[in-house]
Amino acid sequence: MRFEFFVALRYLKAKRQQAFISVISLLSVLGVALGVAALIIVLGVMNGFSENLREKILGLNAHIIVGSHAGNMDEYPELIEHLEKIPGVRGATPFVYSEVMLSNPAGVKGVVMRGIDPQGAVRVLGLEQEMVQGQVLDLERESDFPGIIIGQELASILGISPGDTVNVLAPSGERSAAGFTPKIQSFEVRGIFRTGMYEYDTSFAYTSIRDAQKTLGYIRDAVSGLEVRIDNVDRAHQLSRTISENLGGFPYYVRNWMEMNENLFAALKLEKLAMGIILAMIVLVGSFSIVTALVMLVMEKHKDIAILMSMGTTRKMVRNIFILLGLMIGALGTTMGFAVGLAGCYLLENYQFIRLPADVYFMDHLPVLLHTRDLVLIAAAAMLLCFMATIYPARKASGLNPAEALRHE
Repeated sequence: MRFEFFVALRYLKAKRQQAFISVISLLSVLGVALGVAALIIVLGVMNGFSENLREKILGLNAHIIVGSHAGNMDEYPELIEHLEKIPGVRGATPFVYSEVMLSNPAGVKGVVMRGIDPQGAVRVLGLEQEMVQGQVLDLERESDFPGIIIGQELASILGISPGDTVNVLAPSGERSAAGFTPKIQSFEVRGIFRTGMYEYDTSFAYTSIRDAQKTLGYIRDAVSGLEVRIDNVDRAHQLSRTISENLGGFPYYVRNWMEMNENLFAALKLEKLAMGIILAMIVLVGSFSIVTALVMLVMEKHKDIAILMSMGTTRKMVRNIFILLGLMIGALGTTMGFAVGLAGCYLLENYQFIRLPADVYFMDHLPVLLHTRDLVLIAAAAMLLCFMATIYPARKASGLNPAEALRHE
């Protein structure tokens, strides 16, 4: 009876150890899956955030700006013709740039007024795609007042809509013996655009170059600079150098969208890297659980390992068995993580159930963009951490002495 009791007790202990090892293995799988899923979703949102921001910036701004250190540019028609002959340049258009005050009975707002060539802006700028009321070409329509296009948020603040008039106060609108004096000009609202970026939708207004020159007091046909659109936005740096060389350098300067927004995108890139490292810690915790599960498995199966080794199994084969077991746990966790992460990204992209305040962010939902490179790196990093977690248990199992393990058997 006493012998049977000890046999039953040992059997229950073995079963308890097996159950504990199973629980640890399950937690390892879930830990790796959670880390992989979090990495996929967060990096997808960060990529979508950066891409959305880039599209918004390039929607209202040209890819490359050409200006002059001497001030306004008079010879811009010849420069446009020269620029459009450069390979990779899709088009160029002149612009006039100044800060003005918009006012009506509902209030006053400082904005950046940009004079554009409506025909050229359709080819070079993405403003036409952002219009919610009216068209860019409506700026050329003849009327009692010059036309202006404003952002949707600005229209809401001032309580105006297409067809209404708004007063524009230019600080240097008229030249007198005492210098420049402010000038007030009434404009008719011809259209409203919406980019989704609160700062743009409240601070930008567009009119034709001719009307901008008259309002700002230009005494000749001159522009602030040229906006250039290229075929590949990722080659902006190379084309900037090419354009600068073609123009002969000074007094012209060339700036591209990457340079003008360098700090912003560098901050986003750093934030993406930091989030990736932090979330990789979750995968690391899961890999620690793999170490625990395999070490306990070695302790439970040390006699079986010793028997295998006494029958001719090499230490390398034993080591590979435990490495394979750890990699199987890692592969299962990574697969589950990919399933959960990709499903989460799909739901975020298609149902947009997480809403953002548009007056704080430049979008009203979380965008998602998955890059194949990121997915490959996530899978490779997860499997590498799981492989590293198997090294110690595998060495412990392969270093077992069969004689010592079977001495008391």
